Amino acid sequence: MSAWQRLRVSLDGGVGRITLNRPEVRNALDGETVTELAAAFTELGATARAVLVEGAGDHFCAGADLRHVGRAREDPELLRAFIARINGAFDAIERCPAPVIAAVQGFALAGGFELMQACDLVLVADTAVIGDQHANFGLIPGGGGSQRLPRLVGRQRALGLLLTGERLRADEAVSWGLALRVVPAERLQAEASALAERLAALSRSGLARMKRLVDDGAVLPLDRAIALETEVFMDHMGDPDVDEGLAAFGERRRPVFAGA
Repeated sequence: MSAWQRLRVSLDGGVGRITLNRPEVRNALDGETVTELAAAFTELGATARAVLVEGAGDHFCAGADLRHVGRAREDPELLRAFIARINGAFDAIERCPAPVIAAVQGFALAGGFELMQACDLVLVADTAVIGDQHANFGLIPGGGGSQRLPRLVGRQRALGLLLTGERLRADEAVSWGLALRVVPAERLQAEASALAERLAALSRSGLARMKRLVDDGAVLPLDRAIALETEVFMDHMGDPDVDEGLAAFGERRRPVFAGA
């Protein structure tokens, strides 16, 4: 593992864990943090079977570090580079072959909300506070929030959040399709770890192909998306994990996939 200054990164039993480690500023994102975040996902993506993202302390991520943004604003090229780093980090999350789980407690606001949107599965503590706060400060999203959010919840709900800066409760995030389920705050870490371990025991190649099919097919017409699924299905049927899965089914046992 690389040396990390802004994160804690580990890999154990196929589960990668990335912890934003700036609790003194509610894990706000500065240039170094997002650079490390991209590097961590690139590193873990090569071997991890599931990746868990969380925040140190009481909060997931309160957004971009506005002190850093304020300094970068004096130099347009520096500001553009910072936004490119943020989007590079979120792109790395979406490109990660392994499922990415966000464990969201406390604040997930603005850039932290955008980070949450880039993850595959989201568990939210019942005390979590979620929303896009850019409009409250005369700002607009720069980490993909104006583009991912409408794709996740539709135009009306996205604009409602973006234009008003209103916050969502955990149960609302689930009902809108932004999170998988609500978990009591004291159980969040245990539930997120259990989900990551469950995914890590499954076929890495199978989960990676399903993730790519969902993402790639979403931007295609339905007939082309189904044709893509057929081609990927045919390719996957030659995978060794399929041999193990079918053998386990016939023998009435749990499959043991390579590397699990």
